[in-house]
Amino acid sequence: MLSSIRSAMLAPMVRKIAPVFSADQVATMCEASSRGSFAHRVASRKDLPSGTLVSNGRKRIFELAESRKWIREYRREMLRPAGAEAVTISIANFKGGTTKTTTAMTLAQGLTLLGHKVLVIDTDPQASLTTLFGILPDVEISAKDTIMALADGSLTTVRPLIRSTYWDGLDLVPAASSLFDAEFMLPSRQSKEGLSGFQFFKVLDLGIDDVRVDYDVIIIDSPPALSYLTINALMAANGIIMPLPPETLDFASSTQFWSLFSDLTETMLESRGLTRSFDFINILLSRVPPRAGRGASTTADAVREWITATYKEKVLPLEIPRTSIASQKSSGFGTVYDSEAGDSKDKTYKRARDAYDLFVQHIEVAVRTAWARQLQTTDTIGAAGENALSQTPR
Repeated sequence: MLSSIRSAMLAPMVRKIAPVFSADQVATMCEASSRGSFAHRVASRKDLPSGTLVSNGRKRIFELAESRKWIREYRREMLRPAGAEAVTISIANFKGGTTKTTTAMTLAQGLTLLGHKVLVIDTDPQASLTTLFGILPDVEISAKDTIMALADGSLTTVRPLIRSTYWDGLDLVPAASSLFDAEFMLPSRQSKEGLSGFQFFKVLDLGIDDVRVDYDVIIIDSPPALSYLTINALMAANGIIMPLPPETLDFASSTQFWSLFSDLTETMLESRGLTRSFDFINILLSRVPPRAGRGASTTADAVREWITATYKEKVLPLEIPRTSIASQKSSGFGTVYDSEAGDSKDKTYKRARDAYDLFVQHIEVAVRTAWARQLQTTDTIGAAGENALSQTPR
């Protein structure tokens, strides 16, 4: 049934197709000072794509790959500096239905539209993120195609698992329901190999080591539980983002998540003499209903205040609204970034797209700060090494 639904939704190609952009849209994404100057550069730069003229030559459109070449040219000073490596971000929440997968996908797409190269890793056996790419788990994906290959020890790196997608600059390590077996395999290996130094919570962290230099950002979508796979996703991360709707049960679940995660890491790491820190931990208010009118108050308004009082500066200064457009897009295996002709004229679409754009921009700032911290640490280590060498007797 799912296969036939996908065929109908994605006809005639039975595969998702990336959007195309007008010259004005590309100029906006490039943050060009004026659209006129961008048009002039398109005409003068022979080393960059010139797009395709349509509507009898009255309009110029750019494929996604072409647009990204222009974006990377205009934003080259904002991209990953030499010597830095990918910043890994885990999207986590105990509870389902909090837009965790949508957040992972839109963040990945949005970062590519800022010129970055992104890898997404689906560690959720439900494989919703894989499905969003138009790929059918269990039909097209088997256990050996997922990070189950890391869990059972048949691979030590995710590199052979990476596949390109319909979206330029965005690669995927997919998931399937067979990934549930990792929840038994990891503790089994720990009991058998524990004495040899095997650490079940570092399997994914070690597995992405040799691809960190190939990407700017690695995004991990975790299962809606504090499972062995979730622990691996969190331990591999430089930053954590929790999407959190302003609803009572979601808020209560979030406090349990952080409490259990804290207790677990203390038990798991401190007993081994290890520590763990993160570059950033953010709470993203998601699926937020419209605010009540003046003098009125809703449950969502009250829960929003609880979240802000609890998580303080960790709450991002933006909200993802609950809109019908998000449901419409997901029903077609898409997100707000899988735009279609006419979307830009829809006020609801624009409101949702603007919110996600702002979210992506905030995370890019956090990523760039993490890169700066990486380079500072590298310089400090290098200086310490040179100092040690200078003091070594010759």
